[in-house]
Amino acid sequence: MSNLKELPKPNSEINDYEWGITPSPVKSTINHLQQLLQQKQQHLDKLQQENKWLRNQLEITIDKPNRPHVPPLPEVMLWTAIGVILTAAGTFIPASSLAAPWSWWGNGFGVQTLGVSYQIGAVLLTACLGGKNAAMLSQIIYILLGILGLPIFDRGGGSIYLQQPHFGYLLGFVVGAWICGWLAFQSLAKFATLIASCIVGLITIHLVGIIYLTVMYFVTGLGAEINSLMQAIAIYSLQPLPGQLAVVCATSLIAFVMRKVMFT
Repeated sequence: MSNLKELPKPNSEINDYEWGITPSPVKSTINHLQQLLQQKQQHLDKLQQENKWLRNQLEITIDKPNRPHVPPLPEVMLWTAIGVILTAAGTFIPASSLAAPWSWWGNGFGVQTLGVSYQIGAVLLTACLGGKNAAMLSQIIYILLGILGLPIFDRGGGSIYLQQPHFGYLLGFVVGAWICGWLAFQSLAKFATLIASCIVGLITIHLVGIIYLTVMYFVTGLGAEINSLMQAIAIYSLQPLPGQLAVVCATSLIAFVMRKVMFT
């Protein structure tokens, strides 16, 4: 009997007198029900925690396909090497396209040169497939190899190339490739996203090249064949731009297909 009287009050609103006159069997029943309620509450808390964990896992699973592939380090190193090879090879391969349809009559299908090489396409393709780091590293290595004397630039190689007016466009490869690679992996592979990334990368390359031209024009001059800064910009930026835009379109399409095959 004394043990039952020592049972705690279930509620602070019950005073000592009321609890004292409560029959012992009732007290025991109340205490037992309270223990059951606490056990049920603990079980409910555990279920809520498990439910929260499962929902988080479900959100991760659902959201994962919507996240772009992030190249791991081995993949970055592989694409760095591929980028160097593609850029060096693309430098010496002239870009071509199908001739205009109205010229097919009587002559059949034909190709016409775009007046540029696939060098820009190689830079941007590496960025779209290998990401910003691989793209940037590949261009740094490409430029260093050329400066050290390997004839992988369009006019040879060597440190003398630093004095060439168009060397700034090679420096632009580093910045443009990084920006293109960063933009290309902000979302899943979409043609519109990839072509926008490539265009921004191309614009960046030309901006860096024009800045280099401007500095060189006012510091050392651009040579006897170039009379003005605008002439230099026209030669190195405006004239090749249409052909480079065509290469960008082809590059974006190739990158889109390859991203779908490799990463999704």
